[in-house]
Formats: sequence, C-alpha cells, structure tokens
Amino acid sequence: MQHQFSFRNWINENRLLLLLALGVTLVHTLANGQYGFHRDELDILINARQLDWGYVAYPPLTPFIARIGLALFGNSLQGLRLFPALGQGLAVVLVGLMARDMGGGRGAQLTAVIAAAISPVALTAGTLIQYMSFDYLWWLLLAFFLVRLLATDNPRWWLGIGAAIGLGMMTKYTIAFFVAGLIAVTLLTPLRRQLRTVWPWAGAAVALLIFLPNLLWHIQHQFISLDFLNAIHTRDIAWGRTNSFLLDQLYVASNPFLVPLWAAGLGFCLFHERFRALAWVFLVTFGLLLLARGRGYYIGPAYAMLLTAGAVWWEDWLAGRSANARRAGLGISWGLLAVASLVGLVATKPIAPINSPLWEITSQLNGEVVEMIGWPDLAAQVGEIYAGIPANEKPGTVILAGNYGEAGALDLYGRDFDLPRVISGTNSLWARGYGDPEPETVIVVGFEREYAVRFFASCEPVGRVTNQYGVKNEESQHHTGLYVCRQPRRPWAELWQDMQWFQ
Repeated sequence: MQHQFSFRNWINENRLLLLLALGVTLVHTLANGQYGFHRDELDILINARQLDWGYVAYPPLTPFIARIGLALFGNSLQGLRLFPALGQGLAVVLVGLMARDMGGGRGAQLTAVIAAAISPVALTAGTLIQYMSFDYLWWLLLAFFLVRLLATDNPRWWLGIGAAIGLGMMTKYTIAFFVAGLIAVTLLTPLRRQLRTVWPWAGAAVALLIFLPNLLWHIQHQFISLDFLNAIHTRDIAWGRTNSFLLDQLYVASNPFLVPLWAAGLGFCLFHERFRALAWVFLVTFGLLLLARGRGYYIGPAYAMLLTAGAVWWEDWLAGRSANARRAGLGISWGLLAVASLVGLVATKPIAPINSPLWEITSQLNGEVVEMIGWPDLAAQVGEIYAGIPANEKPGTVILAGNYGEAGALDLYGRDFDLPRVISGTNSLWARGYGDPEPETVIVVGFEREYAVRFFASCEPVGRVTNQYGVKNEESQHHTGLYVCRQPRRPWAELWQDMQWFQ
C-alpha cells in the first residue's frame, strides 16, 4: 500500500529541524543590522532597479529577489538581508534531511546542522544579499536531491536535481563545476544505469527550461559574460587570489575547527557503497576547480554534504563505544562546535562595534566587513559637491562612478541628497549609457587624477573620500579623489567606448 504524503505529519516529524531553521534565521537577522551594505550588495541593488534576464557579471535571480526586498522593505539593511537569512534557514532543513537519508538520528542531524551553519561560507551567505548567498542554497539543494537519489534508488529525483541546477545557473555560474562533477561520476559509476531511464534526461530538460531565459539573453548579448569571467579570472590570477586555493579549504571554505569532521565524512562516503558517488562528485569538482585555478571559497557549499556524512559516521562510531567513551566523545564534539560557532560568528558576522578591540580582530580575520563602512558618508560628500554646482549647470550634471560599489551607493542613498543620475562604465552599467542630453558637468568619483584627465580637459579637485569612523578600506585608501570635470576631450559617443571596464 502506497504511503500518502501528509504535510501535517511531515511538520511533526521534522519539528526539530524547523525549530533549528527558525533559530538560524533569527540569529542571522538579528546580527545583520550593523555597519552597512557591502559593495557587492550595492551592485545587486542598483541592478535590481533595472530588471533584466541577465547581467554582465551574474545571472538574474538575485537582483530579482532584491527587487522584491526593495518593494517590501525599502532600503532597510535587515529587511533586505532577510532573504539570505531565510536561505540559511532552508539550508538547515536540507542538511538535516540529508543526515536522516544517510541513516543519521537526531544527534547526527543536530551535529550536521550546526557544523554546516557555522562554516565561513554559510555565515557569509546568511549575511549578504548577493549571488553567493543563494548559490550556496542551490548547491545544497542539488546535494540533497543527489543524496535522496542514492538513498532511495528512485530515478524520479533527477527532476529535483535538474531544478536545482537550473536555479543555480540562474544565480551563479560556478555551479557548473559541481554539475560537471556530477556528470563525470554518473558516467563512470553504476549511476550510469539510470541513463537508460527517462528521468535523468527529464531532469536535464527541467534545468535547461529554467536557465533558458538567461541563455537567450546571452545569445542576444554575444555571450558578454564569458568576456567578463575571463577578464576577472585573469585579474584574480594576476593578483594572486587563486594561489591559496588549497589553504583556503581549511579556514575559508570550511570552519578550521571542523576539518576532522568533513574529512571523516569524505572517508565515510568513499567506503560506503551507497553514498560513494558523493565523495567522487566532491573530489572531481574539487579537482576541476583546482585545475581551473578558481577561488578557494567556490567549493565551500559542497562541504555541507561532507559535514553531514561526518556527523552520521560520528554518531555510528559513538554508538559502539562504552557509556564513558560516548560521554567523552560527545563532550569533545560539542566543545569543538561551541568554540567553532563563537569563532565563526565573531570573524564573519557584522556584530563587533566599529573600532572596538573586537572589531580589530574581526576586520583582520574578515576583510569583507570593512567594505560595509562609509557608503552613506560618500553620498553625503558628493551631495555637498553637487550643492556647490552653479544652478545653471545642474540640469547637465551627472555623477561618473569608477566602480559598482560607488555607483550603487550613490544610486541608493542619492535620493536623500537630490543627487543627479549616476553613470558608470562598469559591467552592466556601461550598457545603460551616459544619458540624453549629453553630460556637461561631471562629478567624478573613484578615479585617480591621471585617469580622469584622460577624458576631461578640466578637472577641479574638490575633496577626498573619507568615512566618519576612519576605517581603512578600498574607498578610503585607493582612488580617493573627488573631482568636478568639464570639457570632454572627445564627443561622448567616442568617449564612452573607452569607458567600459569589468570589475
């Protein structure tokens, strides 16, 4: 007799996971209100006001979610960051269900949930409304459906795998490495038997259908994102950002205190006939990213399934020990989780008061927090400059921003200072042009003087970028000049062709 699904029964069976999900969501939401938006978030928000089926730097799903956030919460930091916090809540449920499918009891589920939730990648994903946040969720969803497929031998789960791939490709293209790992393992392991059924092909069709709008956008725009990705990858290699890929696995992609747990999970999968494919999918994905010289955090979401497997193995191992050994083992594991949680929260979440002793530790461990400081100050500075522009020049005045963080901040906060339109040559902003009529007076933000005078014959310095906290970040240390420029050296149509850059 076929068991009929009951939503009420499912709620009752998963009450612990749902409570944990609520707790994780609340922790993220309550901890997300300090500092300000990160420069990457500001880029998402400026594109959210110009919805499209694709953008130069990323697919369209995250700006679409941000647009919903803007409609519901306006410019609220905690409101807009509610979506990544909810994403981490959903991730908790997926991890717990994966642990159950691998044979884990409540102890394994709880351990897996906490271990996955306190990884640096997960904590960051729950903080920022950017594509990495939702990319993390789709990697976990793909892992969940893969575990379900391996646990049940039911090929219909390929439909879920296809949906996760489609959502992932609409969020961040690096999920393609995970997909490549899955394809290779499917072809080289007993999973290939399922290729004789319709379900893997139906799953591929689901993935393609979800991704199709963005694919068509790429065709219409000559696959400009490939040019962008190549330029950014070349830059990252030149700057040495990919040199620490292996070392990053110990403290960026995963929590350093939990390396033994995911290592045990990898071993558990390798020696477990039913779940061996998980280990090989991870190893192939890891190898592909290593060969491609990817950033260390790209594979971070894949560690969740290894931590889950490690929690199941640990529970099984303790079950065969004496009562004293079990108590000692549990004490060690929960002590490690407690320390790892504390370190992860302090190092990653925006909770330390700015310029406090704790801030000094946080900003050293996590350079991203300093990039959340000073954006309203920048808008206020530019507001003062604009107020000093002669009234007869204001209708022909624009702001030219050097990077997407500046453009996004001036777009988001500029309404408070009646700022004119913001133009920029970075990524998708370049395609939106310089406006009509052509600018006559330009407030230049984020350029070195040598670069500004390449485009304008007259550039008057009017200040330097600062922030009220004296925090050192990219804006306050590099390209800090503010200029009012006039007399473009060439017609704007020609000038604009040389103002396209990728960031």
